[in-house]
Amino acid sequence: MLSPYNELINAAKSGSVVSFPTDTVPALAVDPQKTEAIYHLKQRSLDKPLILMGASPDDLWDYVEGTADEQAIWQEMANQHWPGALTLVLPASAKVPPGMNPSGSGTLGIRVPDCAIAQKLLSITGPLATTSANRSGEPPLREAAAIAAAFPTVCVLEPEVYQNRPGSGLPSTVVQWTGDNWQILRQGAVEL
Repeated sequence: MLSPYNELINAAKSGSVVSFPTDTVPALAVDPQKTEAIYHLKQRSLDKPLILMGASPDDLWDYVEGTADEQAIWQEMANQHWPGALTLVLPASAKVPPGMNPSGSGTLGIRVPDCAIAQKLLSITGPLATTSANRSGEPPLREAAAIAAAFPTVCVLEPEVYQNRPGSGLPSTVVQWTGDNWQILRQGAVEL
């Protein structure tokens, strides 16, 4: 089933930037150890962290740390909204490469997309550092041809994949754990 995607999987595994559809907008994605490539391509400010996207919650929990009570609260939020368009910003564990959040805030945004294609790719590549497919400050690109034209060095899935799975076009809702509650940083596709 994933045979048409082998080129993208191999590119991601070799540390190249790739693009694939999600349930919101198409993503640019790269190995979490190679994040400088995305910052360079997007002309993105280093004070804007990337999101770690995984195929399942279990792929992501090792990248964050908290008390047992906090972890239970986070798990409950994930159970309600994942897979889906909700990004949880949580205290980062020592496993997180510094390039995921160069500003050094000690947090990490994590998400499991509600998109079968993205989940299948991520289940093979492992979690990837992601952001929307666009130059910083510009609207997200929605079509494979536009992404390929804007980012010629990025491996992009075939155009028909994007046509069949365009995503909502809305960004994910972003919530941060404050230590005793959730704070909405960006209201997006998920209403909280």
